[in-house]
Amino acid sequence: MNLEDLVLENIHNIMSEAERFVQEGRERHYYDQSRKNPFDHLSDNMFIRLFRLNKQLVRELLEKLNPFLTPPRRIHDLDKETKVLVALKFFASGSYQMDIGANVWVGVSQSSVSRSIEEVSAALNSNEIFNEYVKFPSTIRECEILRENFNQKFEFPGVIGVIDCTHVAIVPPSGDREEYLYVNRKKYHSLNVQLICSSNLRILNVIARYPGATHDSFIWNQSRCQYILRNLYLRTRRSFYLLGDSGYPLRPWLLTPFDGNPEPGTPQYEFNQHLKKTRCLIERCNGVLKMRFRCLLKHRVLHYTPEKAGKLINACVVLHNICVENNMPEPDPEIEDDLLDLDYGIYAIGNENDTGGAGGMARVNPELVEGRRIRNIVMNYFQNVN
Repeated sequence: MNLEDLVLENIHNIMSEAERFVQEGRERHYYDQSRKNPFDHLSDNMFIRLFRLNKQLVRELLEKLNPFLTPPRRIHDLDKETKVLVALKFFASGSYQMDIGANVWVGVSQSSVSRSIEEVSAALNSNEIFNEYVKFPSTIRECEILRENFNQKFEFPGVIGVIDCTHVAIVPPSGDREEYLYVNRKKYHSLNVQLICSSNLRILNVIARYPGATHDSFIWNQSRCQYILRNLYLRTRRSFYLLGDSGYPLRPWLLTPFDGNPEPGTPQYEFNQHLKKTRCLIERCNGVLKMRFRCLLKHRVLHYTPEKAGKLINACVVLHNICVENNMPEPDPEIEDDLLDLDYGIYAIGNENDTGGAGGMARVNPELVEGRRIRNIVMNYFQNVN
């Protein structure tokens, strides 16, 4: 072999190696465009199981999110449909991003999964999208509709929603944050998330920005919902209220149980039983939300900053409400659920003290007094209808 042939062979080998390296890089960093299309190859039931929404709802969601998603600029960029499917798969399973990317119906790299989750979550958190699906009543007519629905289903007059907080596990925050503030009563890091739901499990309000050590009543007192109901009551004196547990302050717009353990057969006991029966709806709502979007389950743990974790929670709430509106079936338990003691993140807390310590009744909040009056009226109502 002469010198010229040897040089040409070396050049050929170098070019072949370079081409192989580039191809391997593409396989590592970009998604498999030959992957199977789940719209074409999955049955309706399997599609819902993997992505929680049916095919038509995903198409409608794509149309709504379209203005907020970045279009592909290069041949190997993810299209908008794939981004949404990747995010939905993560929300539904809570698996590690690499596992999501390796799924035969998705087929993308871990970095692409991460960018897709962040972009779709941001879109679902946009004011135009979020406020369309997560709406707390702000008019008398809206409150009347919710009240009528509750009374028909639970025969509890005046109720427009039930409230509680739930913990969503996150990794310990880093940087300059006061990490201990995120450790909840069960000794793990979390966000304490306020939820208010309607009689059909639709979530009317979510607040997902407070550290796990924050008291439920503090979140409520800082919320816009508290301001709306308080002003509505002061302006109209009409009975529209939420039901909460004993960790919340009793008010005319938020009824809580009688303290202690009232004797069976007493009016106080009967009231507590009615309240407990109706208020368990929020526990069911929380359970459905977390089983439908398993990234929120305690043992999955969101590996994000508190701010990004809050956006993921909000995104799941939007998707939950879409499922409720369209009668999507509640998810079936998975095999691993039999092996896990599932923790849905709702924990009982102590009574909220309104008396202010020394001074007794002289320092009782007048709103507490009015709340007691409203509660007694409802208690007497139950006595008359029984």
